[in-house]
Amino acid sequence: RSGEMAKLTQLIDNEVFRAYATYTTIVLLKMMLMSLITAYFRITRKTFVNPEDTTIFGKGESAKKYLRTDPDVERVRRGHLNDLENIVPFLGIGLLYALSGPELPTALLHFRIFAGARIVHTFAYLIPLPQPSRGLSWAVGYAVTISMAYKVLKTALYL
Repeated sequence: RSGEMAKLTQLIDNEVFRAYATYTTIVLLKMMLMSLITAYFRITRKTFVNPEDTTIFGKGESAKKYLRTDPDVERVRRGHLNDLENIVPFLGIGLLYALSGPELPTALLHFRIFAGARIVHTFAYLIPLPQPSRGLSWAVGYAVTISMAYKVLKTALYL
């Protein structure tokens, strides 16, 4: 048991793992913020998808008018969905990458570029910025995840 604790302590002392934990926390908090932004838009636009959410505005037929879609709410939701589609793979591949023994500067470059790309992507979705800003920020983040996956496969090729 004490050997297992020593390994965990070594992992926490690993600079690359700490960098991974830092940037993972940043992108997860950003993704969580998208939930709050969605809620804000739903409330301010009085746009809901569940009947029970409309009860604060009345009951019966008077509340049904709030069961609708709104372009602003849908735009935020699409941005949030895009986060889920890109941040979740980063979490798994990034962890494997961090454990594969990369150099700290290279790992930091990967993690920082990914986090920056996701933040730019969010602004491109919410403002919205003109294309190709959203597409490029998506592609940069995606390329970073592919780069880390390639390094993991190259380092520990057990196919």
